[in-house]
Amino acid sequence: MKRIRVIRGWKDLPAGDRGAAVAMGSFDGVHKGHQRVIALAARAAEDMGAPLGVITFDPHPRVYFRPDEPAFRLMKPDQQARALEKLGVDMLYVLPLSAELAEMTDREFATEVLHDGLGARHVAVGFDNSFGKGRTGTPDTMRTYGLEMGFGVSVAEAVGDGGGEKFSSSGVREALRDGHPEIAGEILGRPFAIEGPVQRGRQLGRKLGFPTANVDLADYVTPRFGVYATRTRLSDGREFAGVANIGVNPTVQGVTRPLLEVWLFDFDEDIYDRIIETDLIAFLRPEEKFEGLEAMAEQVMRDAEAARKILGA
Repeated sequence: MKRIRVIRGWKDLPAGDRGAAVAMGSFDGVHKGHQRVIALAARAAEDMGAPLGVITFDPHPRVYFRPDEPAFRLMKPDQQARALEKLGVDMLYVLPLSAELAEMTDREFATEVLHDGLGARHVAVGFDNSFGKGRTGTPDTMRTYGLEMGFGVSVAEAVGDGGGEKFSSSGVREALRDGHPEIAGEILGRPFAIEGPVQRGRQLGRKLGFPTANVDLADYVTPRFGVYATRTRLSDGREFAGVANIGVNPTVQGVTRPLLEVWLFDFDEDIYDRIIETDLIAFLRPEEKFEGLEAMAEQVMRDAEAARKILGA
């Protein structure tokens, strides 16, 4: 598979980084609705013999404009790049969202970024896309600018589940917060996954017979606290079924930040500080406080048995 090229910014780009057919949006999650927008750009790229690009922003517009809101991200940048690479994207344009970009009018954005900077030959957007200061730019204004400046424009219609609900990042977050990873996975087209380095802890799980790899949730949306059947990938590509707790583990004192604590079945290696990625497959039960460590360990064994049945492990 051809590797995606990540390009930061829009100024003074070499000729080889310009002239793509691009899909524009935040693409947090790269869900099925996002995939429809990217498919339109891919069709244009093929027709024109142009590379396929995706435009996104760093930080996410919601982080920039509403920094005090709770964590909400669905994926880290590396996860986003891998998801886009699988869709055949050649170039990922990461535009730094600073005061300069935030203060551009929609016309200035179309002119300075899309036309002059990226030399976009085609721009695909979603039906609800907005751009420019005050979010005044719409798909219709983008069509107008395309006619003026010589780039094609296509607009993706809403994609839904057949029941009237459109696929959206907010829908993924709602499903995760409600403890429905299977619904989140249906919207995404793949399981929701948490990625991060394995932290060094007190090794309490190992002493109790279920060694866990602990990962900080960082700025991910916080799923419902509880126990999940999971699949975890190591950096070398190996994958292991497992069972995980997400929460603050109220039975054990000293946990202050929510953690993913995942027990990889049939695995016993030192992976401290290594990056792992864990898919949430099914919600088993809410997090609870036990009378003691023995009671907690007994329940974890029951959870593991339930997870193995679900995962076929």
